[in-house]
Amino acid sequence: MDQIKGRHVLLDEVEEITEEHAHSDLLVENGVIKKKGKFFCNRCGNDHPFFFASFLCARCKKVCYYCRSCIMMGRVSECSKLVSIKGEKRSQGLLVQLNWKGTLSKGQEKASKRIIDAIDTRTPLLIWAVCGAGKTEILYRGIEKALQSGDYVCIATPRSDVVRELAPRLKEAFPDIDITVLYGGSEDRGKLSPLTISTTHQLLRYKNAFDVMIIDEVDAFPYSVDRTLSFAVKKACKRAHTLIYLTATPSFFIKRLFKPSQIVKIPARYHGYPLPVPTFQWCGNWKKYLKKNDLPVVVKDWVIKQLKQEVPAFLFVPEIEDLKKVVTCLKTIHSSIEGVHAEDPNRKEKVNQFRERKIPIIVTTTILERGVTVPKANVAVLGADHQIFTESALVQISGRVGRSMNHPTGEILFFHHGKTNAMVAAKHEIMKMNRLAKKEGMLNNQ
Repeated sequence: MDQIKGRHVLLDEVEEITEEHAHSDLLVENGVIKKKGKFFCNRCGNDHPFFFASFLCARCKKVCYYCRSCIMMGRVSECSKLVSIKGEKRSQGLLVQLNWKGTLSKGQEKASKRIIDAIDTRTPLLIWAVCGAGKTEILYRGIEKALQSGDYVCIATPRSDVVRELAPRLKEAFPDIDITVLYGGSEDRGKLSPLTISTTHQLLRYKNAFDVMIIDEVDAFPYSVDRTLSFAVKKACKRAHTLIYLTATPSFFIKRLFKPSQIVKIPARYHGYPLPVPTFQWCGNWKKYLKKNDLPVVVKDWVIKQLKQEVPAFLFVPEIEDLKKVVTCLKTIHSSIEGVHAEDPNRKEKVNQFRERKIPIIVTTTILERGVTVPKANVAVLGADHQIFTESALVQISGRVGRSMNHPTGEILFFHHGKTNAMVAAKHEIMKMNRLAKKEGMLNNQ
Protein backbone atom coordinates (compact mmCIF):
# COMPACT_ATOMS: atom_id res chain seq x y z
CA MET A 1 0.00 0.00 0.00
CA ASP A 2 2.96 2.33 0.49
CA GLN A 3 3.35 2.70 -3.26
CA ILE A 4 -0.25 4.01 -3.45
CA LYS A 5 -0.44 6.06 -0.25
CA GLY A 6 -1.39 9.64 -1.09
CA ARG A 7 -0.90 9.00 -4.78
CA HIS A 8 -3.19 8.89 -7.81
CA VAL A 9 -1.67 6.45 -10.29
CA LEU A 10 -2.59 4.17 -13.13
CA LEU A 11 -3.33 0.60 -12.09
CA ASP A 12 -0.64 -0.49 -14.56
CA GLU A 13 1.93 1.44 -12.46
CA VAL A 14 1.11 -0.54 -9.31
CA GLU A 15 3.13 -3.71 -8.88
CA GLU A 16 0.47 -5.76 -7.15
CA ILE A 17 -3.06 -5.39 -5.78
CA THR A 18 -3.74 -8.10 -3.20
CA GLU A 19 -7.02 -9.32 -1.71
CA GLU A 20 -6.11 -7.37 1.44
CA HIS A 21 -6.06 -4.18 -0.62
CA ALA A 22 -9.41 -4.95 -2.16
CA HIS A 23 -11.01 -4.85 1.29
CA SER A 24 -9.16 -1.71 2.36
CA ASP A 25 -9.83 1.94 1.58
CA LEU A 26 -8.55 1.46 -1.94
CA LEU A 27 -10.40 3.57 -4.52
CA VAL A 28 -10.40 2.35 -8.13
CA GLU A 29 -11.98 4.57 -10.80
CA ASN A 30 -12.05 4.84 -14.58
CA GLY A 31 -9.48 7.24 -15.96
CA VAL A 32 -11.87 8.93 -18.40
CA ILE A 33 -15.61 9.09 -17.79
CA LYS A 34 -18.66 10.77 -19.28
CA LYS A 35 -19.85 13.65 -17.09
CA LYS A 36 -22.84 15.80 -18.05
CA GLY A 37 -22.54 14.58 -21.62
CA LYS A 38 -18.82 15.43 -21.90
CA PHE A 39 -15.66 13.44 -21.41
CA PHE A 40 -13.91 14.12 -18.10
CA CYS A 41 -10.43 13.09 -16.98
CA ASN A 42 -10.33 11.97 -13.36
CA ARG A 43 -6.57 12.65 -13.13
CA CYS A 44 -6.31 16.23 -14.41
CA GLY A 45 -9.93 17.44 -14.50
CA ASN A 46 -9.81 18.18 -18.23
CA ASP A 47 -13.24 18.36 -19.86
CA HIS A 48 -12.39 20.26 -23.02
CA PRO A 49 -13.43 18.28 -26.13
CA PHE A 50 -10.33 19.42 -28.03
CA PHE A 51 -8.08 17.64 -25.52
CA PHE A 52 -9.61 14.19 -26.02
CA ALA A 53 -8.89 11.78 -28.86
CA SER A 54 -10.00 8.26 -29.79
CA PHE A 55 -8.05 5.16 -30.81
CA LEU A 56 -8.69 1.45 -31.28
CA CYS A 57 -7.69 0.17 -27.85
CA ALA A 58 -5.60 -3.00 -27.55
CA ARG A 59 -6.96 -3.57 -24.03
CA CYS A 60 -10.72 -3.25 -24.51
CA LYS A 61 -10.75 -3.90 -28.28
CA LYS A 62 -13.04 -0.90 -28.77
CA VAL A 63 -12.78 2.72 -29.85
CA CYS A 64 -11.53 4.25 -26.62
CA TYR A 65 -11.16 7.93 -25.73
CA TYR A 66 -8.11 9.20 -23.85
CA CYS A 67 -7.02 12.53 -22.33
CA ARG A 68 -4.34 14.42 -24.24
CA SER A 69 -4.00 17.10 -21.58
CA CYS A 70 -1.99 14.90 -19.18
CA ILE A 71 -0.64 12.36 -21.69
CA MET A 72 2.95 13.14 -20.63
CA MET A 73 2.22 11.30 -17.36
CA GLY A 74 0.95 8.16 -19.06
CA ARG A 75 -2.18 7.66 -21.12
CA VAL A 76 -5.46 7.81 -19.21
CA SER A 77 -8.35 6.35 -21.19
CA GLU A 78 -11.93 5.14 -20.74
CA CYS A 79 -10.84 1.60 -19.95
CA SER A 80 -7.75 2.41 -17.86
CA LYS A 81 -8.04 2.47 -14.08
CA LEU A 82 -6.73 5.03 -11.59
CA VAL A 83 -6.09 3.93 -8.02
CA SER A 84 -5.80 5.88 -4.78
CA ILE A 85 -6.66 5.52 -1.11
CA LYS A 86 -9.88 6.97 0.29
CA GLY A 87 -9.55 9.60 3.01
CA GLU A 88 -5.96 8.94 4.04
CA LYS A 89 -5.71 9.38 7.83
CA ARG A 90 -3.42 11.79 9.62
CA SER A 91 -0.06 10.30 10.58
CA GLN A 92 1.63 10.41 13.97
CA GLY A 93 3.42 13.64 14.78
CA LEU A 94 7.16 13.93 14.22
CA LEU A 95 9.89 15.12 16.56
CA VAL A 96 10.85 18.18 14.55
CA GLN A 97 13.55 20.69 15.47
CA LEU A 98 13.69 23.79 13.27
CA ASN A 99 17.31 24.50 12.38
CA TRP A 100 17.04 28.22 11.72
CA LYS A 101 18.39 30.89 14.05
CA GLY A 102 17.33 33.98 12.10
CA THR A 103 15.07 36.75 13.38
CA LEU A 104 11.79 37.64 11.74
CA SER A 105 10.94 41.23 10.90
CA LYS A 106 7.77 42.86 12.20
CA GLY A 107 5.87 41.98 9.02
CA GLN A 108 7.24 38.45 8.90
CA GLU A 109 6.36 37.79 12.56
CA LYS A 110 2.78 38.88 11.95
CA ALA A 111 2.44 36.60 8.91
CA SER A 112 4.14 33.65 10.66
CA LYS A 113 1.61 33.74 13.51
CA ARG A 114 -1.30 33.92 11.06
CA ILE A 115 0.05 30.87 9.20
CA ILE A 116 0.16 28.85 12.43
CA ASP A 117 -3.43 29.92 13.21
CA ALA A 118 -4.58 28.96 9.70
CA ILE A 119 -3.02 25.50 10.05
CA ASP A 120 -4.65 25.01 13.47
CA THR A 121 -8.10 26.10 12.30
CA ARG A 122 -7.99 24.74 8.71
CA THR A 123 -8.82 28.15 7.24
CA PRO A 124 -7.49 29.58 3.94
CA LEU A 125 -4.93 32.39 3.95
CA LEU A 126 -3.40 34.77 1.40
CA ILE A 127 0.06 36.15 2.19
CA TRP A 128 0.52 39.24 0.02
CA ALA A 129 4.20 40.01 0.48
CA VAL A 130 6.49 42.18 -1.63
CA CYS A 131 9.38 40.55 -3.51
CA GLY A 132 12.19 39.96 -1.06
CA ALA A 133 9.95 40.05 2.03
CA GLY A 134 11.31 36.66 3.08
CA LYS A 135 8.29 34.50 2.31
CA THR A 136 10.18 31.24 2.81
CA GLU A 137 11.28 32.17 6.33
CA ILE A 138 7.75 33.01 7.46
CA LEU A 139 6.70 29.44 6.61
CA TYR A 140 9.21 27.73 8.90
CA ARG A 141 7.31 27.84 12.20
CA GLY A 142 4.04 26.89 10.55
CA ILE A 143 5.68 23.90 8.84
CA GLU A 144 7.29 22.90 12.14
CA LYS A 145 3.93 23.00 13.93
CA ALA A 146 2.21 21.05 11.15
CA LEU A 147 4.82 18.28 11.11
CA GLN A 148 4.69 18.01 14.90
CA SER A 149 0.91 17.55 14.58
CA GLY A 150 1.24 14.73 12.03
CA ASP A 151 0.31 16.79 8.97
CA TYR A 152 1.63 16.11 5.50
CA VAL A 153 2.82 19.45 4.08
CA CYS A 154 3.33 20.42 0.45
CA ILE A 155 4.89 23.61 -0.90
CA ALA A 156 3.94 23.83 -4.57
CA THR A 157 4.96 26.37 -7.19
CA PRO A 158 4.36 26.61 -10.96
CA ARG A 159 8.06 26.72 -11.91
CA SER A 160 10.81 24.15 -11.49
CA ASP A 161 13.43 26.91 -10.97
CA VAL A 162 11.63 27.93 -7.78
CA VAL A 163 11.47 24.30 -6.59
CA ARG A 164 15.23 23.95 -7.04
CA GLU A 165 15.76 27.26 -5.22
CA LEU A 166 13.55 26.26 -2.27
CA ALA A 167 14.71 22.67 -1.80
CA PRO A 168 18.19 23.29 -0.28
CA ARG A 169 16.81 25.98 2.03
CA LEU A 170 14.07 23.71 3.39
CA LYS A 171 16.51 20.81 3.77
CA GLU A 172 18.83 23.04 5.78
CA ALA A 173 15.95 24.26 7.97
CA PHE A 174 14.61 20.72 8.57
CA PRO A 175 17.69 18.45 8.34
CA ASP A 176 16.07 15.51 10.16
CA ILE A 177 12.94 15.37 7.99
CA ASP A 178 12.57 13.28 4.85
CA ILE A 179 11.80 15.81 2.09
CA THR A 180 10.53 14.92 -1.38
CA VAL A 181 11.47 17.25 -4.25
CA LEU A 182 9.31 16.92 -7.37
CA TYR A 183 9.77 18.43 -10.82
CA GLY A 184 10.14 17.06 -14.32
CA GLY A 185 13.05 14.61 -14.27
CA SER A 186 13.60 14.66 -10.49
CA GLU A 187 14.75 11.48 -8.74
CA ASP A 188 11.93 11.62 -6.17
CA ARG A 189 9.10 10.86 -8.59
CA GLY A 190 6.39 8.83 -6.88
CA LYS A 191 7.55 9.48 -3.32
CA LEU A 192 5.42 10.87 -0.51
CA SER A 193 7.16 12.45 2.47
CA PRO A 194 5.95 14.49 5.44
CA LEU A 195 7.32 17.55 3.61
CA THR A 196 7.10 17.81 -0.17
CA ILE A 197 8.31 20.58 -2.50
CA SER A 198 6.75 20.25 -5.93
CA THR A 199 5.82 21.90 -9.17
CA THR A 200 2.05 22.17 -9.51
CA HIS A 201 2.19 19.83 -12.53
CA GLN A 202 3.53 16.97 -10.40
CA LEU A 203 0.50 17.18 -8.10
CA LEU A 204 -1.53 15.49 -10.83
CA ARG A 205 -0.01 12.25 -9.49
CA TYR A 206 -1.44 12.74 -5.96
CA LYS A 207 -4.83 12.45 -4.28
CA ASN A 208 -5.91 12.91 -0.64
CA ALA A 209 -2.23 13.34 0.24
CA PHE A 210 -1.71 16.67 2.00
CA ASP A 211 -3.13 18.34 5.10
CA VAL A 212 -1.39 21.65 4.40
CA MET A 213 -0.99 22.99 0.85
CA ILE A 214 1.10 26.12 0.31
CA ILE A 215 1.09 27.57 -3.21
CA ASP A 216 4.04 29.89 -3.78
CA GLU A 217 3.89 32.36 -6.68
CA VAL A 218 0.24 31.51 -7.19
CA ASP A 219 -0.16 34.17 -9.89
CA ALA A 220 2.67 32.77 -12.04
CA PHE A 221 2.31 31.11 -15.44
CA PRO A 222 1.17 28.42 -16.11
CA TYR A 223 -0.83 28.03 -12.87
CA SER A 224 -2.61 31.31 -13.49
CA VAL A 225 -4.03 30.16 -16.84
CA ASP A 226 -4.23 26.35 -16.64
CA ARG A 227 -7.28 25.23 -14.69
CA THR A 228 -6.09 21.61 -14.60
CA LEU A 229 -3.36 22.74 -12.20
CA SER A 230 -5.84 24.21 -9.71
CA PHE A 231 -7.78 20.95 -10.06
CA ALA A 232 -4.57 19.04 -9.28
CA VAL A 233 -4.02 21.12 -6.13
CA LYS A 234 -7.56 20.53 -4.90
CA LYS A 235 -7.34 16.79 -5.64
CA ALA A 236 -3.99 16.44 -3.86
CA CYS A 237 -5.42 17.89 -0.63
CA LYS A 238 -7.30 15.93 2.01
CA ARG A 239 -10.90 16.92 2.66
CA ALA A 240 -9.96 18.88 5.80
CA HIS A 241 -6.94 20.91 4.83
CA THR A 242 -5.31 24.31 5.03
CA LEU A 243 -4.67 26.19 1.78
CA ILE A 244 -2.17 29.06 1.86
CA TYR A 245 -1.38 31.30 -1.11
CA LEU A 246 1.87 33.28 -1.33
CA THR A 247 2.47 36.04 -3.87
CA ALA A 248 3.81 39.54 -4.35
CA THR A 249 1.37 40.29 -7.14
CA PRO A 250 -2.09 38.80 -6.50
CA SER A 251 -4.56 39.24 -9.32
CA PHE A 252 -8.01 40.70 -8.81
CA PHE A 253 -9.46 37.17 -9.07
CA ILE A 254 -7.10 35.76 -6.44
CA LYS A 255 -7.94 38.53 -3.98
CA ARG A 256 -11.66 37.82 -4.47
CA LEU A 257 -11.17 34.25 -3.19
CA PHE A 258 -10.38 35.50 0.31
CA LYS A 259 -12.22 37.49 2.93
CA PRO A 260 -10.39 40.65 4.07
CA SER A 261 -9.67 38.91 7.39
CA GLN A 262 -7.90 36.10 5.48
CA ILE A 263 -5.37 38.41 3.78
CA VAL A 264 -2.05 39.35 5.39
CA LYS A 265 -0.05 42.07 3.67
CA ILE A 266 3.73 42.54 4.11
CA PRO A 267 4.71 45.79 2.33
CA ALA A 268 8.40 45.76 3.34
CA ARG A 269 11.39 43.52 2.81
CA TYR A 270 12.89 41.63 5.71
CA HIS A 271 15.98 43.91 5.81
CA GLY A 272 13.88 47.05 6.22
CA TYR A 273 15.04 48.93 3.12
CA PRO A 274 12.53 50.27 0.58
CA LEU A 275 11.91 48.52 -2.72
CA PRO A 276 14.08 49.86 -5.57
CA VAL A 277 11.89 51.97 -7.87
CA PRO A 278 12.23 51.47 -11.65
CA THR A 279 13.72 54.17 -13.87
CA PHE A 280 12.33 54.60 -17.41
CA GLN A 281 14.89 54.98 -20.21
CA TRP A 282 13.83 55.66 -23.80
CA CYS A 283 15.99 53.65 -26.22
CA GLY A 284 14.25 54.14 -29.57
CA ASN A 285 13.06 51.32 -31.82
CA TRP A 286 15.23 48.55 -30.43
CA LYS A 287 13.65 45.99 -32.79
CA LYS A 288 15.11 47.85 -35.77
CA TYR A 289 18.53 47.74 -34.14
CA LEU A 290 18.25 43.97 -33.69
CA LYS A 291 17.43 43.50 -37.37
CA LYS A 292 20.80 45.09 -38.09
CA ASN A 293 22.49 42.90 -35.45
CA ASP A 294 22.99 45.87 -33.18
CA LEU A 295 21.64 47.36 -29.95
CA PRO A 296 20.77 50.93 -28.91
CA VAL A 297 23.77 52.83 -27.55
CA VAL A 298 22.12 53.34 -24.13
CA VAL A 299 21.69 49.57 -23.77
CA LYS A 300 25.30 48.82 -24.68
CA ASP A 301 26.48 51.55 -22.31
CA TRP A 302 24.48 49.99 -19.49
CA VAL A 303 26.03 46.57 -20.19
CA ILE A 304 29.56 48.01 -20.24
CA LYS A 305 28.87 49.82 -16.95
CA GLN A 306 27.85 46.54 -15.26
CA LEU A 307 30.97 44.80 -16.55
CA LYS A 308 33.27 47.59 -15.33
CA GLN A 309 31.66 47.60 -11.90
CA GLU A 310 31.77 43.77 -11.85
CA VAL A 311 28.12 43.68 -10.85
CA PRO A 312 26.01 40.64 -11.83
CA ALA A 313 23.12 41.73 -14.01
CA PHE A 314 19.92 40.39 -15.54
CA LEU A 315 18.84 41.71 -18.94
CA PHE A 316 15.23 40.69 -19.63
CA VAL A 317 13.92 40.53 -23.20
CA PRO A 318 10.40 39.69 -24.48
CA GLU A 319 10.95 36.65 -26.72
CA ILE A 320 13.41 33.85 -27.43
CA GLU A 321 14.24 35.19 -30.90
CA ASP A 322 15.09 38.56 -29.33
CA LEU A 323 17.25 36.79 -26.77
CA LYS A 324 19.33 34.98 -29.39
CA LYS A 325 20.04 38.20 -31.28
CA VAL A 326 20.83 40.18 -28.13
CA VAL A 327 23.27 37.52 -26.90
CA THR A 328 25.03 37.50 -30.29
CA CYS A 329 25.43 41.28 -30.10
CA LEU A 330 26.65 41.29 -26.50
CA LYS A 331 29.19 38.52 -26.99
CA THR A 332 31.19 41.03 -29.06
CA ILE A 333 31.49 43.06 -25.83
CA HIS A 334 32.15 40.13 -23.47
CA SER A 335 32.34 36.50 -24.58
CA SER A 336 31.06 35.11 -21.26
CA ILE A 337 27.62 36.74 -21.54
CA GLU A 338 24.95 34.04 -21.96
CA GLY A 339 21.23 33.74 -22.54
CA VAL A 340 18.67 31.41 -20.97
CA HIS A 341 15.05 30.58 -21.74
CA ALA A 342 12.45 27.90 -20.97
CA GLU A 343 13.49 25.63 -23.85
CA ASP A 344 17.21 25.85 -23.09
CA PRO A 345 18.52 22.35 -22.19
CA ASN A 346 21.38 23.98 -20.23
CA ARG A 347 19.09 26.32 -18.32
CA LYS A 348 19.88 24.92 -14.86
CA GLU A 349 23.65 24.95 -15.42
CA LYS A 350 23.64 28.52 -16.77
CA VAL A 351 21.66 29.86 -13.81
CA ASN A 352 24.13 28.18 -11.43
CA GLN A 353 27.07 29.67 -13.34
CA PHE A 354 25.45 33.10 -13.11
CA ARG A 355 25.09 32.69 -9.34
CA GLU A 356 28.76 31.70 -9.16
CA ARG A 357 29.74 34.83 -11.19
CA LYS A 358 31.11 32.72 -14.05
CA ILE A 359 28.52 34.44 -16.25
CA PRO A 360 28.66 38.22 -15.60
CA ILE A 361 25.40 39.13 -17.37
CA ILE A 362 22.55 36.78 -18.20
CA VAL A 363 20.03 37.62 -20.90
CA THR A 364 16.70 36.00 -20.13
CA THR A 365 13.02 35.83 -20.95
CA THR A 366 10.43 36.10 -18.16
CA ILE A 367 11.42 32.58 -17.07
CA LEU A 368 13.68 34.16 -14.42
CA GLU A 369 11.27 36.89 -13.35
CA ARG A 370 10.75 35.19 -10.00
CA GLY A 371 12.23 32.60 -7.67
CA VAL A 372 15.89 33.36 -8.44
CA THR A 373 17.95 35.38 -5.97
CA VAL A 374 21.41 36.72 -6.84
CA PRO A 375 22.98 39.13 -4.32
CA LYS A 376 24.06 42.59 -5.54
CA ALA A 377 22.36 42.11 -8.92
CA ASN A 378 21.19 44.96 -11.13
CA VAL A 379 18.37 44.51 -13.64
CA ALA A 380 17.32 46.00 -16.96
CA VAL A 381 14.37 45.20 -19.22
CA LEU A 382 14.84 45.67 -22.96
CA GLY A 383 11.46 46.31 -24.57
CA ALA A 384 9.63 46.91 -21.30
CA ASP A 385 6.80 48.25 -23.48
CA HIS A 386 6.19 44.77 -24.97
CA GLN A 387 2.80 43.24 -24.11
CA ILE A 388 4.40 40.23 -22.42
CA PHE A 389 5.67 42.53 -19.67
CA THR A 390 2.50 42.91 -17.65
CA GLU A 391 2.29 44.94 -14.46
CA SER A 392 2.84 41.85 -12.30
CA ALA A 393 5.76 40.66 -14.46
CA LEU A 394 7.49 44.04 -14.17
CA VAL A 395 6.94 44.14 -10.40
CA GLN A 396 8.44 40.65 -10.11
CA ILE A 397 11.38 41.55 -12.33
CA SER A 398 12.02 44.67 -10.25
CA GLY A 399 12.02 42.41 -7.22
CA ARG A 400 15.28 40.77 -8.35
CA VAL A 401 17.12 43.92 -7.16
CA GLY A 402 18.26 44.72 -3.63
CA ARG A 403 17.21 41.45 -2.01
CA SER A 404 20.36 40.91 0.06
CA MET A 405 20.88 42.28 3.57
CA ASN A 406 24.43 43.26 2.60
CA HIS A 407 23.32 44.82 -0.69
CA PRO A 408 19.77 46.15 -0.13
CA THR A 409 19.81 48.65 -3.00
CA GLY A 410 20.36 48.41 -6.72
CA GLU A 411 19.29 49.56 -10.18
CA ILE A 412 16.19 48.57 -12.13
CA LEU A 413 15.92 50.12 -15.59
CA PHE A 414 13.07 49.84 -18.11
CA PHE A 415 14.34 50.42 -21.67
CA HIS A 416 11.39 51.29 -23.90
CA HIS A 417 10.18 52.84 -27.15
CA GLY A 418 7.13 54.30 -25.43
CA LYS A 419 5.67 54.05 -21.93
CA THR A 420 2.83 51.60 -21.35
CA ASN A 421 0.11 51.44 -18.71
CA ALA A 422 1.76 48.30 -17.32
CA MET A 423 5.08 50.10 -16.83
CA VAL A 424 3.45 53.03 -15.05
CA ALA A 425 1.22 50.75 -12.93
CA ALA A 426 4.20 48.62 -11.85
CA LYS A 427 6.14 51.71 -10.73
CA HIS A 428 3.11 53.05 -8.86
CA GLU A 429 2.54 49.68 -7.12
CA ILE A 430 6.15 49.59 -5.90
CA MET A 431 5.95 53.18 -4.65
CA LYS A 432 2.61 52.45 -2.95
CA MET A 433 4.13 49.52 -1.04
CA ASN A 434 7.04 51.71 0.06
CA ARG A 435 4.61 54.32 1.39
CA LEU A 436 2.61 51.66 3.25
CA ALA A 437 5.79 50.17 4.73
CA LYS A 438 6.87 53.61 5.92
CA LYS A 439 3.43 54.29 7.41
CA GLU A 440 3.53 51.00 9.35
CA GLY A 441 7.05 51.66 10.62
CA MET A 442 8.66 48.78 8.74
CA LEU A 443 11.49 50.74 7.08
CA ASN A 444 14.87 51.40 8.65
CA ASN A 445 15.28 54.95 9.95
CA GLN A 446 12.22 56.21 8.10
